[in-house]
Amino acid sequence: MSGKKAGPNFQVPVWKQPDGQPVSCLEKVKVLNQNVIEIRQLAQDALEDAILMGCDEAQVRAVFYDLVAKLENPYGKKS
Repeated sequence: MSGKKAGPNFQVPVWKQPDGQPVSCLEKVKVLNQNVIEIRQLAQDALEDAILMGCDEAQVRAVFYDLVAKLENPYGKKS
């Protein structure tokens, strides 16, 4: 990964098209970067809340991984 920092130990990726070429539209890259930064912050906040409430960190992370793995592509295209 390389690009703009979005927090400790996290950088936004170089966004790629299905053929491996980088997304070249700067406006699209800006939106993608903003989205991933917001998702990261929300996930960080949720993890911290769960830990402060006494939840098992490993379980919370497993729930997050599962959530991402089960996201659906509504457009039917395979990446």
